[in-house]
Amino acid sequence: MSLEANKAFAAVLTAGISFMVAGLVGGILVHPERLEKPAIETGEVVSAAAPAAPAALEPIGPLLASADAANGQAIMGRVCAACHTWTEGGRNAVGPNLYNVIGGPHAHREDFNYSPAMKALHDKPWDYEAMNAFLNRPAGAIPGTRMAFAGLNQAKQRADVIAYMRTLSGSPQPLPQ
Repeated sequence: MSLEANKAFAAVLTAGISFMVAGLVGGILVHPERLEKPAIETGEVVSAAAPAAPAALEPIGPLLASADAANGQAIMGRVCAACHTWTEGGRNAVGPNLYNVIGGPHAHREDFNYSPAMKALHDKPWDYEAMNAFLNRPAGAIPGTRMAFAGLNQAKQRADVIAYMRTLSGSPQPLPQ
């Protein structure tokens, strides 16, 4: 065996011992003073167990009367088409096919693997207000949903999308009074 391996091992061992000794000497020589108060105030800590109540969502019913379904179709083409289809009898994609959702039950497709949170709501229909809340913030409306979408924060956009989704049915649901 050559002495080169011994030299490399000795260099690593010497460096390790040097760093250890430097740390011990530094700890003996330097005594940091504790501050009386933090240098940066971060504000009140909010517990994750008690989140702040979300702002009340304005009802979508009044906006549906003047909603633009063509604009809703364009928004869905930009925002939803990567994960959903919405043609009658169409295939599922990453998300379920959205044909005939409005008025139908949550987890409306038998051939799609919904999250347990969505399956638990199967007996509840997708009415206009439920869809409004879901489109605003899916994870807030149905905690545990697998839909990784932040949501549409503008009520007019949500109304346009819902108006278009309403047309995706053989018998569209009546508009709210």
